Amino acid sequence: MLTNRVNTLSESITMAITALAQELKAEGKDILSFSAGEPDFDTPQVIKDAAIKAIEEGFTKYTAVDGIVEVRQAIADKLKRDNNLEYRLDQIITNNGAKHSLFNLFSATIDHGDEVIIPAPYWVTYPELVKYCGGNVVEIHTDDTSGFKITPQQLRNAITPRTKMLVLTTPSNPTGAVYTKEELLALGDVLKGTDIIIASDEMYEKLTYNGVFTSVASVSDDMFERTVTINGLSKSVAMTGWRFGYMAAANTTLIKATKKLQSQSTSNISSITQKASIAGLDGSADADITLMKEAFIARRNEAAKLFNAIDGLSVVVPDGAFYLFVNIKEVSNDSMEFSKALLAQENVAVVPGVAFGSEGYFRFSFATDIESIHQGIKRIERFVNSRV
Repeated sequence: MLTNRVNTLSESITMAITALAQELKAEGKDILSFSAGEPDFDTPQVIKDAAIKAIEEGFTKYTAVDGIVEVRQAIADKLKRDNNLEYRLDQIITNNGAKHSLFNLFSATIDHGDEVIIPAPYWVTYPELVKYCGGNVVEIHTDDTSGFKITPQQLRNAITPRTKMLVLTTPSNPTGAVYTKEELLALGDVLKGTDIIIASDEMYEKLTYNGVFTSVASVSDDMFERTVTINGLSKSVAMTGWRFGYMAAANTTLIKATKKLQSQSTSNISSITQKASIAGLDGSADADITLMKEAFIARRNEAAKLFNAIDGLSVVVPDGAFYLFVNIKEVSNDSMEFSKALLAQENVAVVPGVAFGSEGYFRFSFATDIESIHQGIKRIERFVNSRV
């Protein structure tokens, strides 16, 4: 009854573990969950006020498929102000979260047999969407020693005549790795003379902790022409449930293609979300972002210190996002078994590294209060000690 393309899809392990943790907690179990990729902060009041105003003024009708002029202008202004990128409004489209942006982009560009290079560890959705579209995933594996970043030589070795796209995520989910301008330029040199598209997922841009964030498309004219910048407001201003993402690309043909696809699927994103998102883009919520960022830095530092004090575990302190990618190779070479046993024995939920294409790790989200972090890591330490 079902199509092959649906049958080949795997359920998101991160979403499944988060749902299981919520179910166990509802049953009365003392669950500490560090699996969700969601800030624990509320959406800033200035954004909520803009949404309320939109509702009260009756802004509840259909809009243009790619978004109202005001929100696309706010995106263009943000990209110019923060990233030194200049896009016209017809080079920008709003989507129902960045996951929707990626689905539209992959659907519009990937044909059967096309190859998509994805550095591992990767966000769980990337390879599933590539497979859904009939493409083939080419993984480039990284680890702690490289800071979880690919090298130009690795990229060069992965390219074939069938390579259609390179997916870059900076800052990374699940590792928090952030590419520098010099590193991006070096990768760009490898791509010169090719037609390879870069899908640059920059969702965690505002949660960068060391140095200045560099947008992939900003490093050279060649990179600007080949890059599709994907971003949104789920992480930076805690708007996960509002579903606001966007794409920007110099290639207007590509943007028009995704708009055509969206017109036959979801049509426009929520009109109310569009109005509210302007306040998340224009700097009105910057003070809230700063407070969240300061809290995340304190949590990161404390959690990394505690993990690195546990015999058998180690972690590279991330430069962005709100995750630690904890190395468990001295304790277990089966991250799924490790994570299941941890949940059963200590009521602690984490995401196994195998979900991100990297065995021997688990992802720990520090987007929660410091007391829960302390208690959770104590339980993890007790669990690890019971296995060695």
